[in-house]
Amino acid sequence: MQRTVVIIRHAKSSWANPLQSDFDRPLNERGEQDAPVIGERLKKQQVPPDLVIASTARRAKQTAKKIAKATGYDEAKIQWEETLYHCIPSVFEELIAGVPDNVGTVYVVAHNPGITAFVNSLAPHKFTIDNMPTCGAVAAKFDGLHWSDFSRTEKQVFLFEYPKKQHDSK
Repeated sequence: MQRTVVIIRHAKSSWANPLQSDFDRPLNERGEQDAPVIGERLKKQQVPPDLVIASTARRAKQTAKKIAKATGYDEAKIQWEETLYHCIPSVFEELIAGVPDNVGTVYVVAHNPGITAFVNSLAPHKFTIDNMPTCGAVAAKFDGLHWSDFSRTEKQVFLFEYPKKQHDSK
């Protein structure tokens, strides 16, 4: 069975309150606008989620909800995962390995710097980036009977979206 993982960095956050904790920072105006745009692009690319898992940090929650709404996913079904807050790549792998096997496509909404390192590990000889942009999305697919096969199966990155990416208007 072909399985797809879409890794999404939270949208642009606000630094308006310098005393606010990093965990509690909300999206800024640009982030509020970018998140649904990325959701619409993912929907247009025919990569709808069967499951959305997101960090519990405020900006990641807001991003996940806006993307879920744009793709038609019920935001009440988003799974909140504390371990995604500023995690290392192995946390992504463990989380993905535990996805139920009835899920074909999973979205994971998280943070840098771990997210850049993780997407660079998906298909390192074919896809690497210097820095995952805010509200960037990288999608990879693999063939496997179980999500637990993810870490030891060859993956193909087939999509890289971000808010400032130019698209043909045809």
